[in-house]
Amino acid sequence: MKNNGLKDLSIEELKERLEAEKTQLTKMKINHAVSPIDNPSLIQKTRRNIARIYTEISKRQFSADNSAKK
Repeated sequence: MKNNGLKDLSIEELKERLEAEKTQLTKMKINHAVSPIDNPSLIQKTRRNIARIYTEISKRQFSADNSAKK
């Protein structure tokens, strides 16, 4: 998922998506450790999606903090 899709989501939806992605990453890592998965680049893509979600959440919190200070 690219950033365009993340901007449309609320913070609660972002947090739900974050938990789902983290769960999916954990399952993929465990499955990959037991037997190699077909496409190991999916692990990297999932990690990047998690980072994108974290970035969007922190960006919104930072902008909310700055607007509250003014």
